[in-house]
Amino acid sequence: MAKAPKPGMVKTRLIESLPSLAVTALYRCLLGDTLALAKSLPGVEAAVMCPERDQKELARITGDTVQVVAQEGEGLAAGLTSVFRYFTAGGRRHVIAFNSDSPHLAPSVLERAFEILAAHDVVVGPTHDGGYYLVGAKAEYQTLFEGDGMGTGSALETLLARAKALKLSTGFTDTFYDIDVAHDLLQLARELRLAPEKAPRTAAWFKEWEQAVAHLRQSSGEL
Repeated sequence: MAKAPKPGMVKTRLIESLPSLAVTALYRCLLGDTLALAKSLPGVEAAVMCPERDQKELARITGDTVQVVAQEGEGLAAGLTSVFRYFTAGGRRHVIAFNSDSPHLAPSVLERAFEILAAHDVVVGPTHDGGYYLVGAKAEYQTLFEGDGMGTGSALETLLARAKALKLSTGFTDTFYDIDVAHDLLQLARELRLAPEKAPRTAAWFKEWEQAVAHLRQSSGEL
């Protein structure tokens, strides 16, 4: 699930803490590392689902190394519905959707998600803030992502309620975090300081914007 890295259109909650140029550059790095992660999984086809307006630019950025598909409709809920409608057609049954800002996920997390999905209708990766960082399904469930709650602290609760209403069995990967606010970014910085090879593009971004990150760390009360 991705957007084109345009100023003011990506990682908007970080713009309060960092220059817009830095945030746009960060998103480009997160996207590149996340795609590399997805492509590293054996036996898995990686693809990008995006708003229609971003399709050409993302195809250019990825160099046509992965399929870039335009979603139907606007917003995250429409994007997720489009993922499962498109990729479960023609018998492609096990589909995991996750955001383009997840290079810090271990490959084992995604591998485990596919294992769980083999035994359940839906698999979900919860975040600490009440959302979810991945969701997988074997088929399109048209009402699974309808209604309010996307991108909020009740997103996971809403999703699980819909899954229950549809009588879908649900399994879970470990609770983790995604990159939304300054605290998340600083947590990622600590991880990549110890293991920059996990996300080399993003690790290089932290070095390039070292002063801005240091100011962010100071304003957040971290040394």
